[in-house]
Amino acid sequence: MSERTRNLPRRTCHATPGSNEKMLGKAPGLGADQVFLDLEDSVAPLEKEAARAKVVRAINEQDWGDTVLCVRVNAWDTEWTYRDVTYVVEHASERLDEIMLPKVQSAAEVVALDLLLTQIEKATGRTSRIGIEAQIETAQGLINVEEICAASDRLETIIFGPADFAASTEMPVLTGGVQIPEYPGDHFHYVFAKILMAGRANGLQVIDGPYLKIRDLDGLRDYAMRTRILGYDGKWSLHPDQVTVINEVYTPTQDQFDHAFDLLEAYRVATTEGDRRGAVMFGDEMIDEASRKMALKFVSRGERAGMTRSAGD
Repeated sequence: MSERTRNLPRRTCHATPGSNEKMLGKAPGLGADQVFLDLEDSVAPLEKEAARAKVVRAINEQDWGDTVLCVRVNAWDTEWTYRDVTYVVEHASERLDEIMLPKVQSAAEVVALDLLLTQIEKATGRTSRIGIEAQIETAQGLINVEEICAASDRLETIIFGPADFAASTEMPVLTGGVQIPEYPGDHFHYVFAKILMAGRANGLQVIDGPYLKIRDLDGLRDYAMRTRILGYDGKWSLHPDQVTVINEVYTPTQDQFDHAFDLLEAYRVATTEGDRRGAVMFGDEMIDEASRKMALKFVSRGERAGMTRSAGD
């Protein structure tokens, strides 16, 4: 895991095609917490090799500020993976934070990438350690997600890929990552929950994939709230218009943030002063140690997004 990116937010993870120099040039200024430069699905097969050099130039020549900077390579079942990793990591500056591995089917695939990165880092004298992001996009990957999340200490996030997953499970849909009106509920709820549990059990950030109807911002907000309420850290964006919506959904409101601080203060007073009670009324609710833990998570998420407590609280 990278020391620089360990605690940085990933509310919005913006996908940028590695073959499109115009989009690569705009990516640093979009306001996304993370940008990944893609060598996989958004790059045509005949452009994949040339895209590597374009991605490296973008990493080395552009000002990325504090953005988490990642490159998505091709999956291990293609002919491009090895050269994607070696070319990018050998030629990119220390500013490269992570490699994203798509369509992960087993823990062994993560271990293989870890070993390759270790050799490249030793051979090149790289001082910063490359993190790994793993995508769950198939039925086999979901079955093995617990082992995948525990496969390497380089892992920083686990990501759900809805379109490839729908194809893997033969769902009768043609658009991934959107609600299906004919289904009486959320057709991905089990998948969301299973990935979340595996990620949290191993200290990873957990990220939802893209919402493909890029002009439907109301639909994006509705669907993003589903994973936000479950506890996800963020979601992919495919278009600049989606960034603001996603950042807002995955950030606590100021009222929530301030309320969490107030709860923590009330609990501190209750447990350390007077008769030192472990449970106490806070407004119209009873709070205890479990309440403190929930409030800490709100504060941590807000601080990670740059929030501060309102003046006077």
